[in-house]
Amino acid sequence: MEPLRIIPLGGLGEFGLNMMLLEYGDSAIAIDCGLMFPGADLLGIDLVVPDVSYLLERRDKLKAIVLTHAHEDHVGALPYILKHLSVPIFGTRLTLGLLDNKLKEHDLEDDADIREITAGEPWEIAPFQIEGIRVTHSLMDCLALAIETPIGTVIHTGDFKIDNTPMEGEMFDFQRFAAYGEKGVLLLMSDSTNVERSGYTPSEREVGGNLEQIIEHSTGKVLVSTFSSSIPRIQQVVDISERSGRRGPQRTQHDSQQPGRFRVGIPAPAQEFHDRKRTLAKFAFPSSNVPHDGQPRGTVIGAASSRSR
Repeated sequence: MEPLRIIPLGGLGEFGLNMMLLEYGDSAIAIDCGLMFPGADLLGIDLVVPDVSYLLERRDKLKAIVLTHAHEDHVGALPYILKHLSVPIFGTRLTLGLLDNKLKEHDLEDDADIREITAGEPWEIAPFQIEGIRVTHSLMDCLALAIETPIGTVIHTGDFKIDNTPMEGEMFDFQRFAAYGEKGVLLLMSDSTNVERSGYTPSEREVGGNLEQIIEHSTGKVLVSTFSSSIPRIQQVVDISERSGRRGPQRTQHDSQQPGRFRVGIPAPAQEFHDRKRTLAKFAFPSSNVPHDGQPRGTVIGAASSRSR
């Protein structure tokens, strides 16, 4: 039996560049493909992408890239990597919807092999059997991955925080994690951000109360900044603006199911709750780093230094 190789191409001991390679025999899959925004030590560099020279030397081995969620540090490098590697991309509907904007910016939407996956529905990329497990995070449609390999099960949690009152209504799937625990896990690769801090991360819903207090008691204009992928947060700001009698964000559409109410870019009937929210990614603001012509404007791309192989 051959060994299973776990090769981090980025994301360990740093914020950004998340890309983990699982290699068994002549096959490999990559989990995520993120970028990093540089610090002061990288003067003149605007974006940093993982060093994939290991993959370029073994491009026939890579069978797919599987995405856990849509944050930049997990998907942002894909347009640059796909220009050198042509492989299927697996992700949830919201993740792929947000990715679609990036592919269009780089004129890759017609060439990219995009495949939608759903939590709880296993699929195969031989010799790996993969199942997405629902986790909660600061945006929607996030997955952990249970990867069955010939020598055992690997759990990759992706980014998560345990939120028992998530804004989008999709709960952290404790039961599925427990089932794999009872079955036996060879390796757990877990998000460890702020693991040294005691206590619990507050629910996303708690942020809404703080926002409402600030907006209601402010006498002038209020500017709110957030990730374009944080659709529930944008909806919170819209709702609070309406309740406070303020003019809120303009990229909205009337909710035909609730007269007088606004929804952030509704492309589907209100009763299709989860489908609508995932499809809302189509209305997310495009990345500000790269213009629509697909060429970085004043942007220098740097590759991260090589990791252990």
